[in-house]
Amino acid sequence: MDLGIKGRRALVLASSRGLGHGIAVALAREGAHVLLCGRSGETLEANCRAINAEGNGKADWIWADLSDENFVETVTAAVQAKLGGVDILVNNTGGPTPGTTQEMTSEKLETYFFSMVLRVVTLTNVLLPSMKEQGWGRILTVASSGVIEPIGNLALSNTLRPALAGWSKTLATEVARFGITSNLLLPGSILTSRTDDLDGAAAKRTGKSLEEIRAVKQAAIPVGRYGTVEEFAATAAFLCSQQASYITGSLVRCDGGAARSV
Repeated sequence: MDLGIKGRRALVLASSRGLGHGIAVALAREGAHVLLCGRSGETLEANCRAINAEGNGKADWIWADLSDENFVETVTAAVQAKLGGVDILVNNTGGPTPGTTQEMTSEKLETYFFSMVLRVVTLTNVLLPSMKEQGWGRILTVASSGVIEPIGNLALSNTLRPALAGWSKTLATEVARFGITSNLLLPGSILTSRTDDLDGAAAKRTGKSLEEIRAVKQAAIPVGRYGTVEEFAATAAFLCSQQASYITGSLVRCDGGAARSV
């Protein structure tokens, strides 16, 4: 299927690795001009070389840290300099450290609120006017399956990610008449370095092996395995497509059926 986004300009946050990188690759393969950002210049540069070598879309990169108070200004300036504007915004952030509610200090809560919620909302507000003016835009926010079914030992994530769900739904209602969609995409257990870290932490906490931890988790997923970055990225690319113009205000799961809620 031609997703109808050839030549569209896309900004993908936290795209040096994992889900963000996968989404950037998927959009570029559909002919989009993608701006990657993150904290590893060497990795981002290598990612862009690989994308550009494929010859489908085009990729540029910038160094930008979501925890930096100048993040929005840095990214906005780069969008204008490298893309000349943005049609597709993929809000993706790293996950917070694992832990219980008792370990969720006010300092940790404030730190991750800024990087996971405030920066996303502020940047989106800055980039929205140009989308409204042109009458087309896609805003896709990557969250977590913890939004609909809280995940054990991820108290910070379970607290902050739902804020993005309420915001994304509200935003969708406000901007729909401008031809802009706003959707939330929830990954389940997708095999990334983040998954490795969380599974490793669970193994250390319980005294079980990594293999035992993964066997239990995979047994609870109806499809019986972890998802791949490519599967997740394909879902994201469709939600950013021309064909998905009537999908907005939605919360889309990519979790192999793991969430038990309807």
